[in-house]
Amino acid sequence: MLKILKYEVYAIFLMHVLFSCHSPVDSVKNPREINKASVLKKTYINPVFEPILADPSVVRDPNTKDFYAYGTADNWGDGKGQRLVSILHSKNLVDWTWIGTAFQQKPTWKPEGGIWAPDVVRLNNKYVLYYAFSTWGDPNPGIGVATADQAAGPFVDHGKVFDSHQINVPNSIDPFFFREKGANYLFWGSFSDASTQGTYGTLLTGDGLQVLDMHKKFKVAAGDFEAVVIHKRKDFYYFFGSKGSCCEGAKSTYHILVGRAKQLQGPYYDREGHDLTNRGSGTLLLKGNTKFVGTGHNSRIMTDDHGDDWLLYHGIDPKQDRVPTGGNRRVLLLDKIAWVDDWPLVEKNTSSINAKSAPFFNTIALSSRK
Repeated sequence: MLKILKYEVYAIFLMHVLFSCHSPVDSVKNPREINKASVLKKTYINPVFEPILADPSVVRDPNTKDFYAYGTADNWGDGKGQRLVSILHSKNLVDWTWIGTAFQQKPTWKPEGGIWAPDVVRLNNKYVLYYAFSTWGDPNPGIGVATADQAAGPFVDHGKVFDSHQINVPNSIDPFFFREKGANYLFWGSFSDASTQGTYGTLLTGDGLQVLDMHKKFKVAAGDFEAVVIHKRKDFYYFFGSKGSCCEGAKSTYHILVGRAKQLQGPYYDREGHDLTNRGSGTLLLKGNTKFVGTGHNSRIMTDDHGDDWLLYHGIDPKQDRVPTGGNRRVLLLDKIAWVDDWPLVEKNTSSINAKSAPFFNTIALSSRK
């Protein structure tokens, strides 16, 4: 009798093991649990990705709700050569995975240069990628455009939108797309002391691939700004721009400043009332600290499911400021934006270095789409 009971217990145990491994019910539950584990994050610590994702642009897939980040082409010093615009994937803005590159080869409309500062948006059911094509000290850099059916690419290059000589703006890099009342705008510009320097905007065609009129543009900021991002909130348009040196390793001084306007085309003023078209203007949003320096070139603002706003940007750890090739090791950083008196604020005006509450995303809603 004891022997029979022993075998029955063993049989029950064996069946439990088998069903726990292969039960159809559990095969439905497991993806949800995995998904919850990958999305739900209570805290995070900077950086959220390393070794490099410089000049980040972030977009969210409206169907899957997944995030994709893109960065300047860089050589990580790992023997794999130049990554032609890295693409990262995330479900929560905290855990990022490198999934490939936007380009398989460099564009050919310019004889040499790097693919810098991509800006990716969703337009007309396609993903449109604007990029700068330039070298350091380039007398005639320009901006190109590529498209893809999916955020993960592959992207097909459509060539040059314009170069500095055509548009008559020196250092024409750092593109940023903005759609307003059915119209498409491109903002761009970077450091320069020339009389025509500054950050400008211009109208694009409906497909976003061409400028409507090369002779029609408007200036929104002076030439000591670069890396423009425009954000609409309530009754204001907010200008985010970077100043300082982006790429001097541990000596980098990049920092982010803001201004705001009642109209997209400006004028933009900082909190002290200074017009951003005047050099030396801008209200500080974020600067470096002992852990991260060269903090700047932010992404668009991303909003979580609690309605909190988040900023992704790059920075450099001064203790690990270079990769083996000598390139700047610009890691990806994340910080929350608070709004006080309708002005954006980052805690202590600097990058967080300790554990912080992570962005919140509805895991049940996400898992139900699987």
